[in-house]
Amino acid sequence: MVILKRKICLLGTFAVGKTSLAQRFVNDRFGDKYLTTVGISVSKKQMPPVRSQRTGETVQHTLLIWDIAGLEKFDTVAMNYFRGSSGALAVGDLTRPETVEGLETIIDKYLSVNPDTPLVIIGNKRDLINDRKAVASGYRRLAADLGSELILTSAKTGERVADAFHFLSRKIELIDD
Repeated sequence: MVILKRKICLLGTFAVGKTSLAQRFVNDRFGDKYLTTVGISVSKKQMPPVRSQRTGETVQHTLLIWDIAGLEKFDTVAMNYFRGSSGALAVGDLTRPETVEGLETIIDKYLSVNPDTPLVIIGNKRDLINDRKAVASGYRRLAADLGSELILTSAKTGERVADAFHFLSRKIELIDD
């Protein structure tokens, strides 16, 4: 079995649910109390073994999940946090469509450091919206512009959270050397 340890970044503006997504994925829990991330928080999650789409070997990913504070406060520091990342989940808040604009800026900065890494767009807080087609249109456009996947999640209910991390880990495995 091949063991792959990879750093991934959670990108997004203030209060889009990056920390909640990480906590739901790593610890399968959700807290209603909002605590802002100061600087960075790193979590680790060992994924179940899967058959490599590229080599056919059994691979097991260990993800080091870097939850980076909203870049409004830590812009210069965050660029250094991006270094060495194998991929990113770019998170926006479906209840605040304007977060897609901030996400575009953050993605541009991330890609300037890691131009050839996989990226998955996340529309979070799916449980709080009724008309997901209308709300997610900006995120759909962004994903299409980047040739990326859009996954709508809810950190609160757990809906599609694991799918997003698994999807990114498979994309990373496909390009690994």
